[in-house]
Amino acid sequence: MAQTKPASDPIHDLDSYAAKAVADWRVPGLAIAVVKDGRIVFAKGYGVRELGKAAPVDTQTLFAIGSTTKAMTAASIGMLVDEGKLKWDDRVTKILPGFQLADPYVTRELTVRDLLTHRTGLGNADVLWYRTDNSADEVIRRVRFADPAYSLRSSFIYQNIMYAVAGHIVAAESGMPWEQFVRTRIFGPIGMPNAVPLGDSARRRANVASPHYRFGDTIRVIGNASVDAVASAGAVWASVADMARWMRFILDSGRVDGRRMLKPETFAELLKPQTMVTPAEFYPTARLTKPHWTTYALGWFQEDYSGRMVDFHTGSIDGMVAITGLIPDERLGVYVLANLDHAEVRHALMYRVFDAYLGNPPRDWSGDLLKLYGGMRAAGDSALRRAEARRIPNTHPSLTLDQYTGTYSDSLVGDVVVSLENGKLRLRASTTHAGTLEHWEYDTFRLRWDNAWEGTEFTTFTIGRDGVPSRLDFEGATLRRVERQRANAQR
Repeated sequence: MAQTKPASDPIHDLDSYAAKAVADWRVPGLAIAVVKDGRIVFAKGYGVRELGKAAPVDTQTLFAIGSTTKAMTAASIGMLVDEGKLKWDDRVTKILPGFQLADPYVTRELTVRDLLTHRTGLGNADVLWYRTDNSADEVIRRVRFADPAYSLRSSFIYQNIMYAVAGHIVAAESGMPWEQFVRTRIFGPIGMPNAVPLGDSARRRANVASPHYRFGDTIRVIGNASVDAVASAGAVWASVADMARWMRFILDSGRVDGRRMLKPETFAELLKPQTMVTPAEFYPTARLTKPHWTTYALGWFQEDYSGRMVDFHTGSIDGMVAITGLIPDERLGVYVLANLDHAEVRHALMYRVFDAYLGNPPRDWSGDLLKLYGGMRAAGDSALRRAEARRIPNTHPSLTLDQYTGTYSDSLVGDVVVSLENGKLRLRASTTHAGTLEHWEYDTFRLRWDNAWEGTEFTTFTIGRDGVPSRLDFEGATLRRVERQRANAQR
């Protein structure tokens, strides 16, 4: 069968394909860059920064790059390894003596390498930082209250807080905050003039994309979620032009214009498989790509694709997505940024570019992934309907609503305040995180967050022997009542 694309330009149709994919996925704005053999061979923006406004996305538009930040944190650690300030397998407590996890053995044995490979034994624990009022120091202090989910180094659960700890190690050994380190040691030398390490800095820029979420058939602008409390796990904002230079740096084995920023052995460690990734923790795209193995390096997911090793990572935070994908043996890299929550067109464009340069037959990855993720969304909707059907009808709360009010507390989650406002129970977890409790069945309520894109979850009160609530099950934790807010309407 004859080639359908000229060998001189494997991505001659990428512009038209990307434009159609953006429309099919209903993404307000997207930017993509391709690096090949040390050159940026394609970079373009599509759509708008914010729906309802004319300002277009271009290659200089800032987006949240999310967890693609993690590779920068790993590279920062590598630079300190090169300087002899630490080793990959140094114990964390050697550098941060106050660091503590629930298990004393894990506290003692945990290494810097463990922090970067999601194998520390912890579950997700994002409840510690996502839309909380906790400082970065408080997030790391409270992680000692998180129960282990598996034995140290025996499995893999994706973990942001350990990357926050890695950022504190960068600060401790370099003498400067993580955000200053990446600005001076990575952004500056690589040539990433628009990149900023914290979300608060990005919002003061003019050319910045706004996050969007799909509500049924409607796409609307939503609020940004700060990642600054775990900054080194995912707080960088950058343009696709910036990230193209970052890819070029990685594809050139840690060099910029021939000048080495990481020793060869240190750079090699960054992309060396460190731990196996379980199917449950990998991407649904594996149902189509069918990798033989899936691993995690230092800030990079890995899989085999079409006989090549792929190093890649996504970034996802409310209303913003990113993906970086590299085939180092081909000196090929793709970076995609978009401003719609979990717009998996990012994977489609990455694999489309991979196929083009590997000489694979053209495949409509956008169409195939629309079907895959559309099916997953439909399955999720069916599960919700089944939950609705299991609801026990005609039940009532054990108590009057005002009797549920009070402060409920847990060492991990902190304080949660339940109050009665305008005849409805309200739950407030932080200054930015609150919702309404709607009766579900018996003493279980459905919490509907004010930020509708955060969805709903179930909370259950336990009534004590004295006839008043003693505990609240919330966010996977059991919070004990520490104070009762008495309604003063009767006083």
